[in-house]
Amino acid sequence: MRIEGSVAIVTGGASGLGEATARHLAAQGARVGVLDFNIEQATRVAQDIDGVAAQVDVSDETAVDAAIAQVETALGVPRIAVNCAGIGTAARIVGREGKTSFDTFRRTLEVNLFGSYAVMTHAARRMMELDPEEGERGVIVNTASVAFQDGQLGQAAYAASKGGIASMSLPAAREFARAGIRVMTIAPGLFNTPMMESLPDEVTAQIVSNIPHPARLGAPEEYALMAAQIISNPYLNGTTIRLDGATRLPPR
Repeated sequence: MRIEGSVAIVTGGASGLGEATARHLAAQGARVGVLDFNIEQATRVAQDIDGVAAQVDVSDETAVDAAIAQVETALGVPRIAVNCAGIGTAARIVGREGKTSFDTFRRTLEVNLFGSYAVMTHAARRMMELDPEEGERGVIVNTASVAFQDGQLGQAAYAASKGGIASMSLPAAREFARAGIRVMTIAPGLFNTPMMESLPDEVTAQIVSNIPHPARLGAPEEYALMAAQIISNPYLNGTTIRLDGATRLPPR
């Protein structure tokens, strides 16, 4: 899939991995719709890259459809969709004094898993109506996490949501194959995102000590590069790529 001249949507595009991806795709010649709940930051990014901003709560399917329609009206039907929106709330299944965390579990799946599914659904529905270019109508890149395999204590909800994202890559790719739409997932490890930047220096140092090589946090631009490589390589389909510097998360 050619990036130059294509319309792309990036959820979570106002910060972190999503912002880096939106900027990278725009630099490669894509026209980018920046979708995020934080419309002020999304507008800032969109203005920088000559794109379009749309506010969306990805857990709301109707809002997702409306946001993609807004981008479609302004830029055209997207051939590229990158799902970076997500939350990482941590909670024990049963905490102190028997406190349960079902509400946290539900909300995490609604945003991470259901949100990715909604964006994939409404993006693919539109891609199917496009004429193919070199045998392809579109590419969808979802974001899991290494936690889908290495979930730490307190990450049951997060790991479950990211495991669902990873697991649906193959059946989604098989379903959309006849339409010429690829589906891939990136499972990033420990990246220098706003969430990481808020941690104390000693905590960050402990995290980095578990990364073999390169022994540092990943740069959001490296995630963006991987997304672009997936989009450009027509034989990448239906699987999950760990992008993690060979790290494996410890139990806690």
